Amino acid sequence: MAEEPASCPDGPKVPVLLLKTKSSPTDAYEDLFSTPHDGYHFEPTFVPVLQHCFAEDGLRSLRELLQQRRINNGLDSAYGGLIFTSQRAVEAFAKLVDEGQGNDESWPHLQDVPIYSVGPATTRALKAISQSPPLRIYGEHTGNGDALAKYILEHYGEWYRGRPTKPPLLFLVGEQRRDIIPKTLMSQALPADTRIEVTETVVYGTGVMESFPRDFEEVLSSTRGRPTRWVVVFSPTGCDSMLRGLGFILDEKTGKAVRGAGQRTTHIATIGPTTRDYLMKTFEFEPDVCATKPSPEGVWEAITSFESIDRQSY
Repeated sequence: MAEEPASCPDGPKVPVLLLKTKSSPTDAYEDLFSTPHDGYHFEPTFVPVLQHCFAEDGLRSLRELLQQRRINNGLDSAYGGLIFTSQRAVEAFAKLVDEGQGNDESWPHLQDVPIYSVGPATTRALKAISQSPPLRIYGEHTGNGDALAKYILEHYGEWYRGRPTKPPLLFLVGEQRRDIIPKTLMSQALPADTRIEVTETVVYGTGVMESFPRDFEEVLSSTRGRPTRWVVVFSPTGCDSMLRGLGFILDEKTGKAVRGAGQRTTHIATIGPTTRDYLMKTFEFEPDVCATKPSPEGVWEAITSFESIDRQSY
C-alpha cells in the first residue's frame, strides 16, 4: 500500500511518486523532497514496487564459504574479496553473519580481504555489520557498476600485487542484474595477470508486488488534478505496470510503449542509466531525466534542472 505523503508548507506542491519502499527509520528521499528549497515545494509519496525473498541455494553456498574460511588473502583461498552493488545483497549477507555470530568477534573472518561497494547506501549497510576489526570497504565513491569495475581492476590489482593470477572475487547478486562488472573484470582483452575471475552467487530474488498496480492507480487518481507531477523509477522491475498505469499502451507484438492522446503532465525520472536504458530498449520510452548520481541529491538535481528549464519556457 502506498505511504501517506509527507506534509509540506502551504504553497504549490508538486507530487513526487517514489516507486520504492520507504526506508526505516528515516528515508533520505523523504527528508529532502518534503523540505522546500529554492522555491521548489515537492510532496513525496512512496509506492512500493518490489518484494524480495532470499535465495536459499545461494545463501547455503555463502554460509559454507564463510564457515570454512574460504574467503581470505591466502594462496589457497576460494575467493580474495567480495562485491556488493545492492542493499538487498547486503541484507542477505548480514542475515548469515547474524546467524553465525556466537561469541566469535572475528566472525565472519573477512579481516584481510577487500569488500567492494558501489555507493553510499550499500556502504552504510555494510558498515553496520559487526566484525572485529571492521570490514574493509572500498568503492563507495564510484556510484555505478562501470566505475566500480574500473576501480576494482586497479585497487584489487594493487592488493594482490605480485601474483601472476589474481584470486577470484565473489559477487553477491539478485536474480536481475547487469553484467558490466563481470564483463569488465574478466575481459579477454586484459593481460592474464590483470584479469580477475568473478563468480556471481544469487542470494535474493525480486518480483513485483501484487498490490502495486492498484496502489499506483490510487496515488495517480489522487494527484490527477495537479498541473504537473513526477514519477521516480528505481528499478527495471515493474516498469511495464508503471507505464500502463500512466496510460501508455504496450503493443502486444513488440511490447513498445505507445503514448495516448492529450498533453503529458506526468514526468519520469530514473535513478540511473540502468533503468533509463531498460525503458528505452524494452519499451522505446525515454524518461524525461536521469540522475547523474544514484542518490536523493542526484534525483533532486535532475528534477529541479528540468523544472527550471520548464519554467523559463513560460
